[in-house]
Amino acid sequence: MSRVGKKILPLPKGVTVTAEGGQVRVKGPKGELSRPILPDTSVVVSGAEVRVELAASAAKGADARHGTMRANLANMVHGVTEGFSRSLEINGVGYRAAMEGKRRLVLQLGYSHPIAYDLPEGVEATVEGQNKILLRSINKELLGQAAANVRAFRPPEPYKGKGIKYEGEHIIRKAGKTAGST
Repeated sequence: MSRVGKKILPLPKGVTVTAEGGQVRVKGPKGELSRPILPDTSVVVSGAEVRVELAASAAKGADARHGTMRANLANMVHGVTEGFSRSLEINGVGYRAAMEGKRRLVLQLGYSHPIAYDLPEGVEATVEGQNKILLRSINKELLGQAAANVRAFRPPEPYKGKGIKYEGEHIIRKAGKTAGST
């Protein structure tokens, strides 16, 4: 049995969890999320707490799915109560970001053209200054993928650190070429 999967998940006030038809739904003040229940696991809701149970005839690898299902459920509960955010920083001369409407992020990253990225449904963005992007969502998985997609337009390079990086990410720098004496 998974150590993570065995933990009981307490439900905050205003959050309801329902498990039926192979789906688990979590509803809270910020919205509603649902996802399929993984094989060999079941979600049991009792009062103000939720448990993920492992099937008695569980197949190989079921322990991993047990812990994964509980972690996914915990992320869903956190998302509908508080939400998640991811911050990106843009470094480089002339590199900047701007919002065009509510759903489109426009990036100037040293290419010959601006890059327009349409945010997925459920992800919100704000640009602070011209070089800081703050992404917010109730779905942790969707938020992480959107942040990775934005970062992939110009990942930070190791010589000058130019590009898009996560806030707090440490970029290992390389020494540049040195002039040799001949």
